[in-house]
Amino acid sequence: MSEETPAGSGSPCDHDPYLWLEDVDGEAALSWVRERNAETVAALTTAPGFKVLEREVREVLDDGGRIPYVVRRGRHLYNFWQDADRLRGVWRRTTLEEYRTERPAWETVLDLDALAEAEGEKWAWAGSAVLGPEHRHALVMLSRDGADACVVREFDLTTLEFVGGGFTVEEAKTRVDWIDADHLWIGTDFGPGSMSPSGYPLQVRRWRRGTPLAEAERVYEGRPDDLSATGWHDDTPGFERDFVSRQIDFWNQELFLLPEDPAAPPEKIDVPDDAVAGIHRQWLVVQPRTPWLGHPAGSLLAFDLQAYRAGGREAAVLFTPDERTALAGYSWTRNHLLLRTRADVSSRLELLTPGPDGWSRAPLDGVPPLSTASVVCTDPDESDEYFLDVTGYLQPSTLYRGEAGSAGGQALKQAPALFDTAGLRVRQYFATSPDGTRVPYFVVGPEDRPGPGPTLLYGYGGFEISMVPQYSAVTGRAWLARGGTYVVAGIRGGREYGPAWHQAALGAHRVRAFEDFAAVARDLTARGITTPAQLGIEGGSNGGLLMGAMLTRDPELFGAVVAHVPLLDMLRFHKLLAGASWTAEYGNPDDPADRPHLERISPYHRIRADGPPYPPLLLLTSTRDDRVHPGHARKAAARLRELGHPVLFHEHIGGGHAGATDHQQTAFNEALVHTFLWERLTPRT
Repeated sequence: MSEETPAGSGSPCDHDPYLWLEDVDGEAALSWVRERNAETVAALTTAPGFKVLEREVREVLDDGGRIPYVVRRGRHLYNFWQDADRLRGVWRRTTLEEYRTERPAWETVLDLDALAEAEGEKWAWAGSAVLGPEHRHALVMLSRDGADACVVREFDLTTLEFVGGGFTVEEAKTRVDWIDADHLWIGTDFGPGSMSPSGYPLQVRRWRRGTPLAEAERVYEGRPDDLSATGWHDDTPGFERDFVSRQIDFWNQELFLLPEDPAAPPEKIDVPDDAVAGIHRQWLVVQPRTPWLGHPAGSLLAFDLQAYRAGGREAAVLFTPDERTALAGYSWTRNHLLLRTRADVSSRLELLTPGPDGWSRAPLDGVPPLSTASVVCTDPDESDEYFLDVTGYLQPSTLYRGEAGSAGGQALKQAPALFDTAGLRVRQYFATSPDGTRVPYFVVGPEDRPGPGPTLLYGYGGFEISMVPQYSAVTGRAWLARGGTYVVAGIRGGREYGPAWHQAALGAHRVRAFEDFAAVARDLTARGITTPAQLGIEGGSNGGLLMGAMLTRDPELFGAVVAHVPLLDMLRFHKLLAGASWTAEYGNPDDPADRPHLERISPYHRIRADGPPYPPLLLLTSTRDDRVHPGHARKAAARLRELGHPVLFHEHIGGGHAGATDHQQTAFNEALVHTFLWERLTPRT
């Protein structure tokens, strides 16, 4: 098929001859996809070692020694599990006593493979909401082949069956929460005007059991250009209350407490719109993104909620950042707060306890240098129990269970070492960006390599997402074990050093993230770790934008590029699926003030025929990705092919934004990526 506009498809935009590839399920577009997929499969799957690599990755993913991470619901610990025998997965549960054993006995709650076969649908797990304190009533979210949109069905955790005539919601990007056994807070597609331009609910309704969804009582409605609106219920004993959040855009929101009198208006919790506010029992906890009440951005402040509502603004300062230390997050137990911070991107933990004389604090030990600690689960309504995961690049996860306020946590589970780490080490370096900014990055690789070697550099740089140390058996088996070096860059746009690190690359300043990444690439070469011809780069989603920027801005720095579900057309992203929600991050192409910088950073529009040659590129996307439109990758591949640049393209029909919903798909994708990279960065002579 020609890559020009197919006959009968209509006239494309004057400046975009590949607009027809945005037709997600159009036959012409899918025919083009099938042709590109066949080319990529032929080019990569016949390579020596592809099948071995695919099998090894699958073995890692299916390994029975993986930690089954759990969430407590009453006396049960729930887990969702996939392996070779359960491709789509099983929702299951056990008790703490069983979980402590080496081989816990699990009770199957819902078998997705059996459900998918019975209903003829490619169901993927999208989560659950369980009503406490009885923990009998559940809402199960099911996605068709990995899409963000899902269906909702009520499930009985006593009979282990879907509830006939129970709460059911058709496919949409639904927001839902229990109020009590007979009522829900629901936001979904109620027809024209009920969804935002990004495809998220704008209405919050109270839905009573046994009544039609369309007749659910409307309690709150956001403005037409808002991102979303959400309602939820706090069922903490003694603190029962209901809230609504208005998400104005990605970085601004309003929080409302709903009064007991339904005729009274919602009460706004008066914090800055760009702050993140959370409420636990009597406490209001606020994370300001800009300086507030004399406290710097990135602080963590606690207020007595009742005093705050009455006008009091006296804060307990739980955390104050400095130039090298940032807040990573916090989690409540019933009586304590687990505080997670990062010093130069390595985790630190503290236990904070409110008391009559203020807040006390004590360190939580057991977190090695250059590692990451994350709270897996707490039970803030019922107990001071916590589950804590600690991991590093060469350190398989250890899962701890503890009681806040008691002696240190007990190691409950240890993940297996799934690749050989002998001779490998982790180092942290800092590159200098053109404006003088110190950019952190981690290098994982051979300790005594005599000279430069094949290196894979990963980056993201957006949406306050931090790149932190973590164990990846797939990367270990597919890359490190073969002699490669793996590098992760903490560029601006993330939250490695707090809100200012993110804000430095917002909007018209996005180029700083690109400059940071290029600075890391140059630093790797200057240190003799690699050479441009041996340096591959990889990123996905917003990281796919980063990859497109590197391809078109600094092609001479790299030997190969991989972009997953990438964002590449920065002049039309806001018109495609969830893209309108990202204008607060990038700018609005329809705003004359923003369009010039978006034109400058848009990889799709920067592709050119002359100049330094582009390194080979592999683009991967999914037809079922309803977050980042597959048209981004399709159109870029078509444009690159038109101009004779080396590009391979592969699109899974399913998989959603994650690119895969099961281990089989994931193993295939990873084998494609690592075969592509290894062959191009270590060419056979």
